[in-house]
Amino acid sequence: MAAAEAIRGVVEGYIEALNARKPEGIAGLYADDATLEDPVGGGKVRRGRDAIAEFYRPFSDLAMSVELLAVRVAGNEAAFHFRVTTDMGDQKAVVEPIDVMTFNEAGQITSMRAFWNDADLTFG
Repeated sequence: MAAAEAIRGVVEGYIEALNARKPEGIAGLYADDATLEDPVGGGKVRRGRDAIAEFYRPFSDLAMSVELLAVRVAGNEAAFHFRVTTDMGDQKAVVEPIDVMTFNEAGQITSMRAFWNDADLTFG
């Protein structure tokens, strides 16, 4: 089991990688056979780094900022609340997902599940 401090560091690195908008860098935090479900119940679970990088690729072109609001680590899992603000020119879209991640002994993400839906989006 990875130490709580290491897991917290990966979560913080994930937020930094989202802000950098580099899909391969984000996917590099995941184990080779990791899964990603975003949003939960959205129908598609992606498996493996290539599929995960493909999921994050559209983020590269967005004018967005990501802020970590809270993180809790228990065992080999972390749940964290964060805010994503996307500048769409004439308005901003804001969503605050809660992600749940599991980690292997090497501190790599083995699964990520994002809890949010369209009703959670606000525009201003």
